[in-house]
Amino acid sequence: MKSLDVLAKVLLVVGGLNWGLWGMFQFDLVAALFGGNSAGLSRIVYSLVGIAAVYYAIGWTSAQQRASVQKA
Repeated sequence: MKSLDVLAKVLLVVGGLNWGLWGMFQFDLVAALFGGNSAGLSRIVYSLVGIAAVYYAIGWTSAQQRASVQKA
């Protein structure tokens, strides 16, 4: 589960940075890297970011408990 938590965190950071760039500069980094916002690879990245957000929204407390147990 730790690797899944790390992957979800990375995807959430990517999504947050992408939204920040869009809000400040109207620049979509994912679309620029993967060929437009309707390109297949871009849609996969957008979907993975959304799934990561749902994963963390549902398992927020369990993810925090796993992280605190691993530190001990």
